[in-house]
Amino acid sequence: MYRIGQSIDIHQLVANRKLILGGVEIDFEYGLLGHSDADVLCHAIIESIIGALGLGDIGKHFSDTDDQYKGISSLILLEKTYEMMSAHGYEINNLDAIIIIEKPKMAPHIQKMKENISNILKCNIADVNIKATRGEKLGFIGRQEGVVSQCVVMLKKKGF
Repeated sequence: MYRIGQSIDIHQLVANRKLILGGVEIDFEYGLLGHSDADVLCHAIIESIIGALGLGDIGKHFSDTDDQYKGISSLILLEKTYEMMSAHGYEINNLDAIIIIEKPKMAPHIQKMKENISNILKCNIADVNIKATRGEKLGFIGRQEGVVSQCVVMLKKKGF
């Protein structure tokens, strides 16, 4: 009746890229490097759902060598993941995610991220928790070289 999945995603911060997290474009001097829009939050959520379904990982379904995903919005990938989850008879019970980034502050953007994700996953916004923390100037996060996101998701069979 219930399935749990978890994931972590990491992307490098670079100049001349947009910083997009949870489908929100955030004004910042650096953005995330990747084949798609490199939205680490969405990627962690996507992979945790795929994992909960026992269907491998994000690369198996949305390969970073496939041109159809070049520059694609991760919200589109999240929508495709929702369709996969729904086709297998599951829905979101709840998810808990964290963004680990030195700068910029995430607090002003978290509500919009939650709205984007809950709308696509067709779940109550109260079932989507997103939080953020800093690297406290330690390691690659503290040096603003990259961003990490982690997610744990619990799926439930539809109708329960």
